[in-house]
Amino acid sequence: MVQKEYFSPIGRMIITADNNALTDLSFSDISCENTDNDITEMTEKWLDIYFSGNIPEFTPPVSLSGTPFQLMIWEMLRAIPYGSTVSYKDIAKQAAKKQGKEKMSSQAVGGAVGRNPIAIIIPCHRVIGSDGSLTGYAGGLDKKTYLLRLENKVKYS
Repeated sequence: MVQKEYFSPIGRMIITADNNALTDLSFSDISCENTDNDITEMTEKWLDIYFSGNIPEFTPPVSLSGTPFQLMIWEMLRAIPYGSTVSYKDIAKQAAKKQGKEKMSSQAVGGAVGRNPIAIIIPCHRVIGSDGSLTGYAGGLDKKTYLLRLENKVKYS
């Protein structure tokens, strides 16, 4: 495993990767010993493009560890297009349908979204409350607001 600091416009991030994939991308106030590999360099390039207001044309490979439910939710997050938002309730409906259930708890979805280990690239910041409000973001609502504005969702303040 290697780790590298990335200084984004909204705070320090730690990129963690093995030789094959990105395993964690999170906001952190703690420094790390900076080491590099192809995956950390690719992730850094992706973040540079993203924070410049452009849509990266590639995605670093990711390796996720979680419960089957979490993995399903994280895959659903990856399908949310740049500049779009969906509600926890909408994801719960999609998850229920995928699992052949009548209903799914929005809170259960929120729990899985909150445990997303790959910030921004797996865009949990694009998930909002059913009334359009900004709710929950592990990095803080100020960061979520910034990211949504960056993606042209200017209505968020």
